[in-house]
Amino acid sequence: MMRKLKNPIKISWRESTNSLEWGAGVLQELIIREFSFHQLNANLLWPGTFAFAEWLVQNRSWMAGRRVIELGSGTGALAIFLHKSFNLDITTSDYDDPDIEDNIAHNCRFNGIIPVLPHIKHSWGEIFPITNPDWNLVIASDILLYVKQYPNLIKTLSFLLKSYKPQASEEVSQKSQSNDACLLPRPAFFMSWRRRIRKEDESLFFNGCDEAGLEVQHLGTRVYCIVPREVNC
Repeated sequence: MMRKLKNPIKISWRESTNSLEWGAGVLQELIIREFSFHQLNANLLWPGTFAFAEWLVQNRSWMAGRRVIELGSGTGALAIFLHKSFNLDITTSDYDDPDIEDNIAHNCRFNGIIPVLPHIKHSWGEIFPITNPDWNLVIASDILLYVKQYPNLIKTLSFLLKSYKPQASEEVSQKSQSNDACLLPRPAFFMSWRRRIRKEDESLFFNGCDEAGLEVQHLGTRVYCIVPREVNC
């Protein structure tokens, strides 16, 4: 399993202004603080985040009424954007590191989100701190960088997707949603992958999902829907 470094490297901060705009008519200007180095690459707003955000905007009906958790939130920029744009009920999560949590909280406050978004400290593969997860949509962008962590990531995904129990009010709210939203299973995992990795590494992750009883469907533009095998996207 991934272990926290005993002597974390000192962090120097920098601020960058990112203006997010799409043809779908959504405009948000976020000020996101990044730090120059982090041992797990949780320090920067990666370009793939913008492409995934645009895809989510274009398919916003699939997020309507969902309780969402983002894996590998990094700076928190995607979660902040979705919350400010659509008032989305979203929780951030990342490696158990106070620097990551503090930076996400800083970015929330700097962009007017007070109280800050809820955050889960979780290192993939370890026991999840919430016994009964009630998020019906999991999202992540560019999280397949560390091949050795695939089994741990799949373990965490399996827990979130297979341990989910719907809330009592969920059936009622589901009836009021659009047809598109109802077509998406609860729970489901949307993953966008834009970085280049070897085909055999990519296959290693998807084969691992299959062995764990998870069904993978490519939705186009490098976005994947992953659900427990008994349901399909």
